[in-house]
Amino acid sequence: MKLRKVTAAAATALVLALTATACGGDDSSSDEGAGSGSSGGGDTIKIGIKYDQPGLGLKEPNGDFSGFDVAVATYVAGELGYQPDKIEWVETKSADRENALARGDVKFIAATYSITDERKQKVDFAGPYLLAHQDLLVKADSDIAEGTDLNGKKLCSVTGSTSAQNVKDEIAPDAQLKQVGTYSECLAGLQSGAVDALTTDDSILAGFAAQDQYQGKFKLTGLKLSNENYGIGVKKGDTATVDSINDALEKMVSDGAWDKAVEDNFGPAEYKNEPAPKIGDIVA
Repeated sequence: MKLRKVTAAAATALVLALTATACGGDDSSSDEGAGSGSSGGGDTIKIGIKYDQPGLGLKEPNGDFSGFDVAVATYVAGELGYQPDKIEWVETKSADRENALARGDVKFIAATYSITDERKQKVDFAGPYLLAHQDLLVKADSDIAEGTDLNGKKLCSVTGSTSAQNVKDEIAPDAQLKQVGTYSECLAGLQSGAVDALTTDDSILAGFAAQDQYQGKFKLTGLKLSNENYGIGVKKGDTATVDSINDALEKMVSDGAWDKAVEDNFGPAEYKNEPAPKIGDIVA
C-alpha cells in the first residue's frame, strides 16, 4: 500500500478538523464510563462493583462475576442497550467509589452502596434497589437470638467497620469486640468457635453464608439494627442516566427478575429479605 505525501496545508486542515471534533464533546457528561454508544448498543459500558463479596459482587477464580449486585447491574445495562458481553466490570472499593464516578472511570456503581445525605452531596443515586439491615451471623445451633445475648460474647467484624461498635453501643455493652482484616477471617473464627458472632449488613452475611462450603452451618438472627438503602451511584448531575436506571429497576421488579436474583444469590442462606423498595423511598 502506498502512502500519499500530505502537504502542509492539508496537514493543517486535518489537525483543525480533529481539534474541532475533540472539543465538541462538552454537550453532555453522560458519556463518561461508556463506549461510543452510551445511548445504548455501543462498544462497552464500565460498571463498578465489589470483587470480594460473595452473593453480591464477586470475581470468581475463572474470571466470571457473580452476585446480586452483578445481576442488578447486568439487567440495568441491558435496558440501557448493553448486552452482558459489552460490560466491563471495574473493581470499586468503598473508599474510592465517589472518586471513580467523578473521574468518569465507570458509568455507574452497584456495590452495596448505601444512600446517605453525605454521599448525595458528591454523587447522584438511582434506586434504592435493596433495603438491608445490620444483623448478626451465628452458628446454626447457636442460642444467640437477640443482641443482648452478646454480653460477654466475642463479636467479630472487619477493621474500620462501625458495625461491631454499634452493637456494643446500642444493645450489648459487655460484648467483646474482635476486629480482623476480612469477613472471611471472621467466618473462620465463627466456624472454629474463636468468636461467637459476626456482624455487618444482613445481605453481606447472607452472601457469605450461602457459599457452598458454608451452607447449613450458619444462620442470621434478624437483628435489624440499622437500615441500609442500597442505591446505584451515578456521577453528580447525570440525571438522564439516573432516570434510565430507575426505569430499568422498576421493570426488573415488575417482571420478576428482581425476585429471581434474590433467590439465586441469597436463597441458600434462607435470607428473609425486605420486599423490593420503591424508587426514591428511603427508609431512615
